[in-house]
Amino acid sequence: MSDVRRTDAVLLLVALVWGSSYLSAQTATAALPVLLVLFARYALSALACVGVVAARRRGSRRWTRDELRAGVPLGLTQAAVLVVETYGVAHTSAANAGLIISLTIVLTPLLDRAGRRGALPVSFFAATGVCVLAVGLLMSGNGFHAPRLGDLLMLGAALIRAAHVALVGRFTTGRAIRPLHLTTVQTLVGTALFLPVAAPGLPTLVRTDPATWAQLVYLALFCSVFAFLAQTWAVQRTSASRASLLLGTEPVWAVAVGTALGGEHLTPLTGLGAALMVAGTYWGQAVERAHRSTPGPPPPPSRPLGKDSARPTAPSTPPVGTTPTTT
Repeated sequence: MSDVRRTDAVLLLVALVWGSSYLSAQTATAALPVLLVLFARYALSALACVGVVAARRRGSRRWTRDELRAGVPLGLTQAAVLVVETYGVAHTSAANAGLIISLTIVLTPLLDRAGRRGALPVSFFAATGVCVLAVGLLMSGNGFHAPRLGDLLMLGAALIRAAHVALVGRFTTGRAIRPLHLTTVQTLVGTALFLPVAAPGLPTLVRTDPATWAQLVYLALFCSVFAFLAQTWAVQRTSASRASLLLGTEPVWAVAVGTALGGEHLTPLTGLGAALMVAGTYWGQAVERAHRSTPGPPPPPSRPLGKDSARPTAPSTPPVGTTPTTT
């Protein structure tokens, strides 16, 4: 297998793992309380991350001040995302959860406007409108009715995740922050945050059945640690556009896993909503990426000044760089 195909395969595997995480979370929360599931996921992830950091032979194992300053608040926002998302998954289908959370792709550019010049084009808002229509169809189920609690929670999770992604870019741009160390801090923050509320249920967690433990291990080691490290490895070997295109198949995998393994069924309305959601997110992502890569308008020509008042003109502002994002 060539390096390009190997990298593409890894990115598709990451998208598949993330798409399957909704069914795993739904299965785990059916057996255990949501907060207990979150604590187990964070604790197992933290142990794995700390183990990987300790096993590294190259580079410093210590955390820098920038990594701690960024990791603590980002750990709080990441925990907020997972709380709302996991409660949402517990009250809706895994397919709907994976599709609605993909709204993050079009919500993030609306929140991450720092340093950007010019408004987003009208076509971006048209793509956002397609996604909003898709959410309405997904919430309708077998017919139009009041939105379900789980769908509304997933809508809130998409908004919080978009804010989290924008903050990741703001806290890490221009700083020497190692992704593994930052992720480790976030998992430790989440573990400490959920420990007090999960402590009374720890005996229940210890006595839970092997099938539920398998779901928890899968969520922690594969959907969190492996997916992040594999994404970082693959993005370093391909273009950002190609990586985002392949990772953007996550909602497709969420639908496939939910229908194939979860026994979920797509009605004509939800099927149309799924198609519109995928199309709208891809469209919006392409428009935003093109807008971001287009250089700003040239500065207006300076007027000639008199001999006594001649002074050098200010240099034009260089194009703004790409803001990194994370899942």
